[in-house]
Amino acid sequence: MKPFLILIIAFILSLLVIRLVSGVYDYSLAGRIAMAVMLLFTGIAHFAKPKEMALMLPKAIPGRILLILLTGILEIAAAAGLLFTQTCILTGWMLICFFLVILPANIYAAVSREGGARTTFTGQGVKYLWFRIPLQLFFIIWTYVFAVMGPA
Repeated sequence: MKPFLILIIAFILSLLVIRLVSGVYDYSLAGRIAMAVMLLFTGIAHFAKPKEMALMLPKAIPGRILLILLTGILEIAAAAGLLFTQTCILTGWMLICFFLVILPANIYAAVSREGGARTTFTGQGVKYLWFRIPLQLFFIIWTYVFAVMGPA
């Protein structure tokens, strides 16, 4: 729930600041800034709680902690890529692919209850794991609208 709230609050604040500075509402830029803020938050979480996040992956996957750290780096890099008009479309497509690739981990975690029963990462347990599935789809749509379609 925190990433969703961060995204929405950052969008509203960005939109207002852009309006104050430029005199226009730039929804695309505000949407990209909001996604960048959210990705920074979640990317940093990969380094703060890698063991808890690794619980969301099947035990059969080797190097789960390393994979969590690499995806954290990817999220932080994507946050930067969204902020530049020259790179936001390519970054947007990359993020859509990324969100699709990690969707099975969210489904696995919710179905198997891994990560929710054994971690206090969110404090919300299994309910939060189920919420992450539609949230990933929301992130895909958001990224497409604001990063891929928006700057054109």
